[in-house]
Amino acid sequence: MIKPWPVLKSTPSGDYRIFTIRTDRRRSPRTDAEHDFFVIDCPDWVNVVAVTPDGRLVMIEQFRMGSNTVELEIPGGLIDAHDESPLAAGLRELREETGFEGTKAEILGDIFPNPAIMSNTCHTVLVHNCELKHPTEFDHGEDLLTRLVPVAEIPGLIAAGKIRHSLVVVALSYFLLRQRSLPAA
Repeated sequence: MIKPWPVLKSTPSGDYRIFTIRTDRRRSPRTDAEHDFFVIDCPDWVNVVAVTPDGRLVMIEQFRMGSNTVELEIPGGLIDAHDESPLAAGLRELREETGFEGTKAEILGDIFPNPAIMSNTCHTVLVHNCELKHPTEFDHGEDLLTRLVPVAEIPGLIAAGKIRHSLVVVALSYFLLRQRSLPAA
């Protein structure tokens, strides 16, 4: 049976505004040897699958610094300290990034973005009946373009490499699995 590795010591290693790094000294329960592990701590994240009444997803295009590419994604971001819940954060991000809001929101799933080195969770929120109701409110580091994409096109966009952000692919997979499990109307 796999056992947790006890933490012997945890030391802050760096603070980079949106995340911190710590060094955890842990002991292997199998060998009793001690090892250092580096862990990235950051707030939890939220991704929003927003569906319009006519069956389109509210998506965004934005430039991503890490990959140096423009990516087709869904709205999302950090869960702020003042957000009451992942649902509240998802509704806030949807409104700020696209101006859309919906009538009902629910959590589709939660994942660990990279449990080998990160301590946070990414929540996927589904918002139904979304309509454009507000002006956008971009953060200083955002430059976004809203696109409405028919749900039926999503699998093909993923397969063709037009949607490449791994957390977005996971969120859309949750959504497509949900769609498949619903009875036909």
